[in-house]
Amino acid sequence: MMEGEEGHDRVIERRKNDHIDICANEDLSPGYYYWDDVKLVHRSLPEIDLDEIDTTVTLFGKKLSAPIVISAMTGGYGKAREINRVLGSVAEEYGLGLGVGSQRAALENPELADTYSVVKDFDIPLKIANLGLPQLVRQKSGEPLGLEDGESAMEMIGADILAIHLNYLQEVVQPEGDTRARGGLAAIGRFASKLPVIAKETGAGISRETALELKKTKLLGLDIGGLGGTSFSAVEYYRARMAQDTTRENIGRAFWDWGIPSPVSVVTANVGLPIIATGGLRTGLDVARALCIGASCSGMAGRLLPSALKGRDMLEREVQTIIDELKAAMFLVGSSSVGELASAHALVTGRSREWLDHVME
Repeated sequence: MMEGEEGHDRVIERRKNDHIDICANEDLSPGYYYWDDVKLVHRSLPEIDLDEIDTTVTLFGKKLSAPIVISAMTGGYGKAREINRVLGSVAEEYGLGLGVGSQRAALENPELADTYSVVKDFDIPLKIANLGLPQLVRQKSGEPLGLEDGESAMEMIGADILAIHLNYLQEVVQPEGDTRARGGLAAIGRFASKLPVIAKETGAGISRETALELKKTKLLGLDIGGLGGTSFSAVEYYRARMAQDTTRENIGRAFWDWGIPSPVSVVTANVGLPIIATGGLRTGLDVARALCIGASCSGMAGRLLPSALKGRDMLEREVQTIIDELKAAMFLVGSSSVGELASAHALVTGRSREWLDHVME
């Protein structure tokens, strides 16, 4: 490997380490909690027993014990192997889906592959590989990744599906960001024609227009990744501040709250494809809210990362609490299954309602 390539690898590894440290220790959320805008209607006579509630769901042909995916967090640097080992063991224990962080680092430096492939040690019902759309089109930094790279990413973790993440908000704030986007839809189409693919936003949401464009390809579903959870503009703001890069720090601050709120994106991006609702879900009640307004499943990362860093026991407690909260919500609206929950009555209020009144006209 050439010296310049080694330097590039170190940049990626350092960036991934920065991301985890910032996500674990800084407040990266917007100042408004959009999931509270979704109100479920209480049923005083549920006519079901709490212990008969069934939280199982089928997503992309895989049966999950609860409608929860542990969303992509990390990989590609030293500490990531242990984090992914903890996440994988808990996903196996509770029958949840699991996504890994962007695998570009391991494709460029195979020595990092085991920081992702550790999840192959566990019987996880749905494993999601991960590559970024900016790396699938030609950038100034080099040639785009090809189908063989997508296959390698899936093989690396024994994945059932490949998420192509759309993270241009993050890229435009990063000093080293890949900001060429022309040809992105065609690249997704090439991958989706040969591999099982979903499109995954990373914090700015998916609009109806974009969802309809994506539906024209052969992809299998959408992870809407809306505004409300970890803002990667905020992450890059903190990185820029540490590097004393005033320009990028100002851009990160300006776009901290950029994006389509998660509940709004769940509704607007519902174009007939399965939807994973991610972006700011903190509780099992939020999982129930997402399913009531059209999501097929939920995804969580921000709430789970601090526990994952403390070890398996702490993460197990957190996941069990979330499932108990979900069951409580289902009980209180009289839904004994996820299918019934999808038909429960929900109101969308507040800023999310204002958004919908405008974008759904």
